[in-house]
Amino acid sequence: MKITQIDVFAKNLPMVSGYNMSSSTVGDPDTTVVALRTDTKLTGWGEICPTGPLPQVEHAGSIRADLDLLGPALIGADPLRIGLIHDVMAATMDGGQGARSAVDIACWDLLGKVHNERVCDLLGGARMDPVSTYHVVPIGTPDGSAQLAEQLQEEGHTKLQLKSGGRHIDEDIDAVHAVAKVIRPGVDLFVDCNRGWTVGEAIQVSRACRDLKFDMEQPCATYAECATARTHLHHPLVLDESATDLATIARAISTGVADGFGMKLTRIGGISGMRAVRDLCEASNTPTSCDDSWGGDIIAAACVHVGATLTPRLSRGAWISAPYQAGHYDEEHGPRIVSGMIAVPPGPGLGITIPEGLFGPPIASFS
Repeated sequence: MKITQIDVFAKNLPMVSGYNMSSSTVGDPDTTVVALRTDTKLTGWGEICPTGPLPQVEHAGSIRADLDLLGPALIGADPLRIGLIHDVMAATMDGGQGARSAVDIACWDLLGKVHNERVCDLLGGARMDPVSTYHVVPIGTPDGSAQLAEQLQEEGHTKLQLKSGGRHIDEDIDAVHAVAKVIRPGVDLFVDCNRGWTVGEAIQVSRACRDLKFDMEQPCATYAECATARTHLHHPLVLDESATDLATIARAISTGVADGFGMKLTRIGGISGMRAVRDLCEASNTPTSCDDSWGGDIIAAACVHVGATLTPRLSRGAWISAPYQAGHYDEEHGPRIVSGMIAVPPGPGLGITIPEGLFGPPIASFS
C-alpha cells in the first residue's frame, strides 16, 4: 500500500457547555483533520486539536504549517509500516508532535481497516469494553462543585476531576473539602490545577486537606517545581502537562516524582507513542489515563481504543470532549459517555465512518 494523497481539513468545534480551568475558559476549539488517501479504496483518518485559546506549545496554525512540511515527504510511503512512517517524519522535521500524531493515528486506522481488526485488538486486545472515563467538575463555588459532584455520581461516574487554581488558595481548599465530603466509596477524586499553583500553594493545599483522599494533578507549572513540591505533599502526584516524552515519563517514575500520569495522546506521538507509555506504566505499576486536550470523534476513538487496552487497575480513564461540543462526525458510532463509560467503536480501524464532504474542501492537499 502507498499513500497517494494527503488532505488536511480545518473544522470549528462549537461548544454546547462551559469548560474552564486555572488558566482560561475553553473557547470553540479549531481542530485539524488529516486524511491519508491510498492506492486502494481505503482512507485513514487522523486528528489533532489543541484546547483553544489556552497557551500551549502548539496551536492550529503551527500544526498546519508542520503538515505542509510532512505532507509532501509522506507521498509514496507505505502507511502500514508505521515505524518507517515515523522515520520519514523525523527526517523531515524536528518537533511537530501534534502533526506527527495525527498522521500516526491515520496510519493505525488504515492498518485496522486492511486487516479488518479494531485498533484496540491490534494493540493486544480490549481489557475493558466499555472503558471508564472521568468527568470534570469545573472551577466554581464550593457548594456548586459539591452539588455537581453528587449529580455526576448519581449518573454513574466513578472518576471525578475537580479543577482548581487561578483564584485565592483558600477558595481552592474550601472547594476540595466540599467535594471530598460528598465522594462515595469506590469513586476516585483528582484535583487538577493545570499548572495554576506555586510550589508553596501546592504544599498548603495538601497540608490543609491531608485527611482527604485524592490525587493532586499537575499543581505547578514545570517538572522541576512539581518535583520540589513532591517531597512535601501528603497526596499522590500525577503529572500531565510536564509528561512531554517517554524519557521524562521514565525519569519521573524512576525518581519517584510521579505517582501517575494524565497522558495526552497527541502530545506523546499518537497511538504509537501512547502504546509505549502504556507498556512502561504497566511494567512499573504506575496508573495512567489516555486522553487528549480536545477533538472530535477521530481523537475520541483513538483515546478509547488505547484506553481499552490499559490494565484496569492502573487505568485512570479515557477522557473525551464529546459532552462539551455539538454533534458527532459519525452519529452512530462516534464515542459518547453513558453512565461514566464509553463503548469502543465496533468497526475496523478506529471504527468510525466519516461522511463524504463532512469537513468541506481541504485547506491543503498533497499528492
